[in-house]
Amino acid sequence: MTKERLEKLARVAGARQKNLAVILEDLHDPHNAAAILRTCDAFGIQDVLFIFDQEKAYNPRRIGKVSSASANKWLSFTVYKSTTEALTALRKEKFQNAATLLDTKSVSLNRLKFPEKIALWLGNEHRGLSPLAAKAAHLKINIPMRGLVQSLNVSVTAAILIYEISRQREKKPQLLSAREQKELLKKWENK
Repeated sequence: MTKERLEKLARVAGARQKNLAVILEDLHDPHNAAAILRTCDAFGIQDVLFIFDQEKAYNPRRIGKVSSASANKWLSFTVYKSTTEALTALRKEKFQNAATLLDTKSVSLNRLKFPEKIALWLGNEHRGLSPLAAKAAHLKINIPMRGLVQSLNVSVTAAILIYEISRQREKKPQLLSAREQKELLKKWENK
């Protein structure tokens, strides 16, 4: 690996966000997942959790080579067989769950301040989030829309939310520690 390539990897590792995970619950279309992975990489999100409870599982490392621009190669994945299993792991790590929901208790994205440690939940393209995931959401978010259609593609929703969370974190960035960066670089150097 060239010196320039190693320097670029070190710069990227140094910009990876900490305490921000994206959870994809039962996404049906791997191309939507791949588009979300590309957004995660672009905004420095390292940790993506997949839940395959209702949908057929697919390997996050092998999806969407074109649509993800190989972003999946650089991200860290955890795959769960149930929402309960993922919620237990996130609770143990003290994450606050945030989800977009058309709900009377949802708050406009324009008025929301995200917590420091956040798990962003995105649900199935047709069913949305499971009732269990919706109930576990500490933050229920709606994206204000002006059109007749009141929904967006899940990958577009992800991009809007990831952008806003990242924008809010600019004032007080939460980045990987030097040790965490070093561990990540070791993984990347073999790719």
